[in-house]
Amino acid sequence: MTATSTPGTFVTVPGDRHSEVARTLAEPVPQALSAFDQLGLWGNLGVSLLGFTGAIFVLQPGGTGTPELSLAAGLTAIVLGTVLGTLPVALAGLPGTRTGAPAMVLLRGLFGARLSYLPTGLNILQCLGWGIFELVTIATAAHTVAPALPRWAYILMAGAATAALTIRPLGAIRILRRYVTAAVVIVLAYLFVQLVRHPMPSFTHGTWGPGFWVAMDTVVAAAISFAPLAADYTRHSRSEAAAFNGAFFGYSTTQVLCYVIGLLALVTVAHGNANDIYGAFIALPAGAIGFGILALRELDQSFANVYSTAASTQNLRPLWDRRVLAIVISAVTTAGALFLNISDYENFLILLGSVFVPMSAVLIVDFFILAKGRWDLSPQAPTRWLMLLPWAAGFVTYQLINPGYISWWVSAWTHIAEAIGFTPAVWMSASICSFVVAAVVTLVVGGLASGVRNRARGAPRGEQAGAVTGTR
Repeated sequence: MTATSTPGTFVTVPGDRHSEVARTLAEPVPQALSAFDQLGLWGNLGVSLLGFTGAIFVLQPGGTGTPELSLAAGLTAIVLGTVLGTLPVALAGLPGTRTGAPAMVLLRGLFGARLSYLPTGLNILQCLGWGIFELVTIATAAHTVAPALPRWAYILMAGAATAALTIRPLGAIRILRRYVTAAVVIVLAYLFVQLVRHPMPSFTHGTWGPGFWVAMDTVVAAAISFAPLAADYTRHSRSEAAAFNGAFFGYSTTQVLCYVIGLLALVTVAHGNANDIYGAFIALPAGAIGFGILALRELDQSFANVYSTAASTQNLRPLWDRRVLAIVISAVTTAGALFLNISDYENFLILLGSVFVPMSAVLIVDFFILAKGRWDLSPQAPTRWLMLLPWAAGFVTYQLINPGYISWWVSAWTHIAEAIGFTPAVWMSASICSFVVAAVVTLVVGGLASGVRNRARGAPRGEQAGAVTGTR
């Protein structure tokens, strides 16, 4: 294989601190990111201002006015949900390191080239949505710290900065590791120490009720939303160990800290009102400085969403220049942040979880167990319709257990559950059950496909070749 191989096949080459991502998918893939680069990237991605305010969905998973979880239950949901959500992210990134392929191109091997366009489209939509969320969040935080400028001005500045970062993504990751990570860790530690000095309710005051699993699923969804993006960055890792450890330990550590700090702020200073969390941080001694650092650091979230949107688009158009795509996508997200009103955060997270939790299970089982790393990633990769079955089974499982809160959607799934006589038990986690169902059905589907191939071996030579090609 040469450096000029066709789009969809990949040549990995060593890289150094001067290496950068190629313009198209037809060029070599530099594997330039060290273990510390990966830790810095994922450690920063694990921190989000949305995570601080998202802690309200852990404290009150049933919504405003419903019983609150105890601190013990909330902390358990945060740790367990983060670990369960981050592990698939780390595993989903390994095929990228091994093959050099970005995340959505990997799905050519799972679903086939044409069928991979379906999850690619969904991923582009979710990345655009997150990108808009992040610009709005950055602008809101910056305006809270320095209200002299209007919020729209901060949106424009954040959008321009995001575009600049995506032009040289590997350089941006190295900057994060070198200059931003230490500052973020210091700020998080400072906020944690300041908050625990306030009087706190008893760890057992509250409930462990059925809301615990909904709270945990929300945390899982926040982490696993990065699974469809992971290989965009791990493909540039120098080793699989660096990719896995950076994603798992970097992301899980900081997301736990982020949610815990948000939860502590809610129960000690904001008194259960998520709208007061930003003000609570700023009211702490030197809190405005720390909060300003976190607001500036939020640019890595918008950078990741814009860059991964561009990388996903290249699965559809491999020869399009990623730099041009990044600039156009930055402009689109900036316009969305200026003119759109996206407020249904929890339902957005739950919907993402219901789509990408089972898809991650299908990818991990098929790549590591069934295909043993041998996937066809070319533009001619044959369609594998059977692999839609485990993905759909996991999605349906998720919705039957936790359909969210949109009234018409909940009503539809309630009718379906009644029609099949299904009542979810209080111990059922939508994330865990969805993942397990998708994984098991993938193994079954893999067995069926293997049976087809075995029967084809007994057919005449021409028929055998056609049968085998059709199953992969």
